[in-house]
Amino acid sequence: MTELDNKKENFDKILIKDFFASSVIFITGVTGFLGKTLLEKLLRSCPTIPLIYILIRAKKGVTLNERYKNLIENPVFDRVRCECPSSFKNIIPLEGDISAPQLGLSKQHCAMLIKKVNVIFHVAATVRFDEPLKIAINLNTRGTQELIRLACKMINLTSFVHVSTAYSNADKTEINEIIYKTAVKPEIVMDMCENLNDEMLEIIEQLFLKKHPNTYTLSKRMAENIIMQNEINLPIAIVRPSIICAAYQEPFPGWIDNISGITGIMLEISRGTIRSIICNDKFIVDVVPVDFVVDTLITAAWHTAMQHNKNIKVYNCVSSTINPITWKNFGELTRKYAIKLPTVYAMWYPGFTFRTNRFIHNVVSIIFHFLPAFIADLILNLRGKRSIMVKIMRRTERSANTGEFFAINEWRFQGENMRRLINAVETTDGESKNFNVDITTLNWDLYVKRCILGIRQYILNDDLDTLTKARNRMSKYVKNLN
Repeated sequence: MTELDNKKENFDKILIKDFFASSVIFITGVTGFLGKTLLEKLLRSCPTIPLIYILIRAKKGVTLNERYKNLIENPVFDRVRCECPSSFKNIIPLEGDISAPQLGLSKQHCAMLIKKVNVIFHVAATVRFDEPLKIAINLNTRGTQELIRLACKMINLTSFVHVSTAYSNADKTEINEIIYKTAVKPEIVMDMCENLNDEMLEIIEQLFLKKHPNTYTLSKRMAENIIMQNEINLPIAIVRPSIICAAYQEPFPGWIDNISGITGIMLEISRGTIRSIICNDKFIVDVVPVDFVVDTLITAAWHTAMQHNKNIKVYNCVSSTINPITWKNFGELTRKYAIKLPTVYAMWYPGFTFRTNRFIHNVVSIIFHFLPAFIADLILNLRGKRSIMVKIMRRTERSANTGEFFAINEWRFQGENMRRLINAVETTDGESKNFNVDITTLNWDLYVKRCILGIRQYILNDDLDTLTKARNRMSKYVKNLN
C-alpha cells in the first residue's frame, strides 16, 4: 500500500489544516499577485506544511536566491513574519521556466517533485491581454501541458488545482462549470506557434480569436482543453476567477500590489484624471477579492482529495451569481470613497461618466484627459521636472481599452460546484472562519472603501496621516468647480 493509499482511507475525516499538514506542495506563478497571496495564506494558516516547492523563473542579472529574497521581503508576508516566522523554512525555491520542456527543471529536481509532491497549484500565466499569440500560447497553454506531463508521473499526487479565468469562454453568454472544446486542437495551435513566423501568426491570431477578446482568454481555454485530455490520469480542479481585485480581509484589508485592470481605473478616478469610461453601467461587474480566490484554491485542493475520484471539477469563482453589483453602483461607491478618502496625489475633483457612445467618449477624452495632461507636462518641464502626465494617461487609456470588452458585455455563470464547495467548507469544524469561500459575506460598500484605502496605502504610498491635507486640497477643487 502506497503513502497515497494510506491517506485515502481517512480522507473523509481530515480537516483542511490537517490535510495540508501532511501535504507537500508545488506552486507555479508564485511571484505574481495571486501567487504570492496564495503562498502567504498557506504559510500563515497552515504553518505545519512539511514543504512548499516554488517555481521561480530566472531573470538576466538576478540569481534565484535574489529573486526569492525579494519575494519573501514583500509586505504581503508581514503577518507571517509576525505570527509564524518559522514557516518560511518550509519553502524551497526551484529555478525553472513554465514554458520550457520539463518546466526548465533539472533532472534531479524533477525526480524529487515526482517522488514527494502531493498538491499542485498551477497559478503561473501571462495575464496581459495584449500579448502576441505565440507568447500567450507558450506560457498559458504549453506551460500547462508541461506541468500536466510532470504531474502524471507523481506517485503521491492528491490534488492538482489549475487557475483559469471565468472568461476562458467569453464567446458564450451562459457559462456552465464544464470544459468547452475548442474548434481547433491546442496541439495544432502550439505547433503553429512553434513553427510559423511572426507575420503568419498575426494573420492566424485574428482567425483564432473570433469572439474571444484577446489572446489571454483564448490561451486559457486552450489550457483547459489540455487538461480535459488528461482527465483520467489526474485528480484535477479548475478554478475560474473573474476579475481579481484587492483583498477584502486577508492578509490586510485592501491589499493590492498592481494597477492592472479595474484597479488602475479606480486609481485614476481617485486622482481625478479620468472623466469618461466606455461601459454599460446597467450590466453587472464581476469582481472577486483576491483572498476569496485564494481560499477557493486552497479548499478546492482539499475538496478534490476528499472526493476519491479523478473527475475534473470546475469552479466558477465569481460574484455575479450570488452577490451581484452593477457597474453603476460600483462606480458610485468608487467616487464616494475617492472623495471621502482623498489622496494628496489627486489632480482634480473625482468625477466621471460611464457612456456607450464612443464618439462622445473620444471627444471628452481629448478635452479632459489628454489636453490637461499635456498642459501639466508643460508646467513640469518649465519647473525642470520630468513630464509624466501624458504617459500616465496613455497607460490608463490602454488599460481601459483592454478591459472595455468586459464593461460592455455581460455573462451568466452557473455555480453549482461552488455552492457544493461552500457547503463542504461550512460543514467542517470551524474551517469556514479560516477559509472564506462564500462571496455572499462580502459587503460591497465596505469592500470599495477598502480598495480605495488599499490603493492609497500600497500603490501610492500615501499614509492616512496626509488625509487632512488631502481633504483641504479637495475642498479647494470644489470651490473652483463652483
